[in-house]
Amino acid sequence: QVQLVESGGGLVQAGGSLRLSCAASGSTFSTDVMGWYRQAPGKQRDLVASITNDGSTNYASSVKGRFTISRDNAKNTVYLQMNSLKPEDTAVYYCAARRRFLATWSYWGQGTQVTVSS
Repeated sequence: QVQLVESGGGLVQAGGSLRLSCAASGSTFSTDVMGWYRQAPGKQRDLVASITNDGSTNYASSVKGRFTISRDNAKNTVYLQMNSLKPEDTAVYYCAARRRFLATWSYWGQGTQVTVSS
């Protein structure tokens, strides 16, 4: 089992920045791939960015150039640096983890609220 704990959400004005963190504990060999999803009210949960344990990244087109995902394997922590935030980035952000060979995400954090005011 893997436990994921997010932190770093909050309220920020449009154009501002936030940095989310997600610390993994437990069977961390199951965290080959870690990612961030977000879900706005009334909308589906969408992938924002993902990163493999060797550093390969993937981003949703809506955040490319503004958000940066990174990870510290020694600390079993993944980060999401969010710059030039827009009101449409407002959502609950969830950390997720899976093994590389699996298509579905096995572990989820509890979520952290990000609110961007205009």
